[in-house]
Amino acid sequence: MSKLWGGRFAQSPEEWVDEFNASIGFDQELVMEDLQGSIAHVTMLGECGILTADEVAQIQEGLAGLTEKAIKGELSFSVANEDIHLNLEHMLIQEIGQVGGKLHTGRSRNDQVATDMHLYLKKRVEEIQLLIRSVQKALLKQASEHIETVAPGYTHLQRAQPISFAHHLLAYFWMLERDYGRFEDSMKRIDLSPLGAGALAGTTFPIDRYRSAELLGFANIYENSMDAVSDRDFIIEFLSNASMTIMHLSRFAEEMIIWSSQEFQFIELADAFSTGSSIMPQKKNPDMAELVRGKTGRVFGHLMSLLTVLKGLPLAYNKDMQEDKEGMFDTVHTLLGSLKIFAGMVDTMKIKTERLEQAVNEDFSNATELADYLAAKGVPFRQAHEIVGKLVLACINKGIYLKDLSLDELQEAASVIEADIYEVLTPFQAVKRRESAGGTGFTQVKKQLDKAQEILSAVSVE
Repeated sequence: MSKLWGGRFAQSPEEWVDEFNASIGFDQELVMEDLQGSIAHVTMLGECGILTADEVAQIQEGLAGLTEKAIKGELSFSVANEDIHLNLEHMLIQEIGQVGGKLHTGRSRNDQVATDMHLYLKKRVEEIQLLIRSVQKALLKQASEHIETVAPGYTHLQRAQPISFAHHLLAYFWMLERDYGRFEDSMKRIDLSPLGAGALAGTTFPIDRYRSAELLGFANIYENSMDAVSDRDFIIEFLSNASMTIMHLSRFAEEMIIWSSQEFQFIELADAFSTGSSIMPQKKNPDMAELVRGKTGRVFGHLMSLLTVLKGLPLAYNKDMQEDKEGMFDTVHTLLGSLKIFAGMVDTMKIKTERLEQAVNEDFSNATELADYLAAKGVPFRQAHEIVGKLVLACINKGIYLKDLSLDELQEAASVIEADIYEVLTPFQAVKRRESAGGTGFTQVKKQLDKAQEILSAVSVE
């Protein structure tokens, strides 16, 4: 089969070279975007008088037929035609004759592929944002039911201070809100049209790039034709944002894995998001959470891969840039799948409130309450810290907790302590009293929930 670009060459490449060179094995994922871009391009060529109305009508009809076949999965791609662009152009010429070759007037595969990827990411980022909202909705549902569920809070994975379990869940809501905002901001760079930039220098044909951008729904065009075809910053930014998001999911996955263990027993994941063992009948493994945690590596890897590909490339287009697609496609599918799994996992997880109550009553996470109590009584905080530290050590040696100390023992350590200390030391009161802005106090958590609900109410979340 002769190449559509083969006029310059006296010899065709061998089949194995074709296979190494071709990208059709993965860039066929851009089939709908490529057809969409071609329809806009030929429409603009007609409006500018570059092609006749009859030529435009024939090409549009041919592209419409290919679109219908693509939707039905009836297109057959060839390695010999290298990529999605040449495959579709070859099919178009087969369908409508040589007039199909006029479609490529005033453009290059360089601006064509860049346009396809802008269209692809624009659509996929919107899908990702919707799924982020779905995870946030699930978090909000669980948090609203557990405002006054007191749980251990950790630093260094050691018991630190009691918190509202809703407060813990809402921390992930706000992480995801920042992720949503990063994707939203990235749309400013994604929503640009490279179409009509040509190979690198523009074209001599009197095209209207603003019109083709309008037809494709882009907000604006690239101002520089060389930048238009060589820019992959928008993909790097997407991969960076995706890495941040899946990192947040991985942190939450790690906590779910820990919380669902026999040692913690804070939550139970639904059977639908767990698996069993082929040898141990009792096992219920948090495999979906583990998979999300594991998939961070491939997303991070795609980011580093593209940064490395681009770091030494001179302007404008280079064949190295063919390596920009597989990582982008895989990241899109990985993140979409992970977010969908997470929305279901969070929505259906069972929170074991009795176990959480037991946990916060069997530790020293109320030690800060005693230190703050002493400070409020006029004891310098550093002195109060030392007093409480010694009381904790004494309790450890006796195998008891602060609440088990008698009032006499407490007053021996600090005479300002009164009988009201026992209420202060209760985990519920420890949480309730932390009413600084953004704190874990129940009133503050309710304020958080109200703000979060306002955010979700502004969009439709299925």
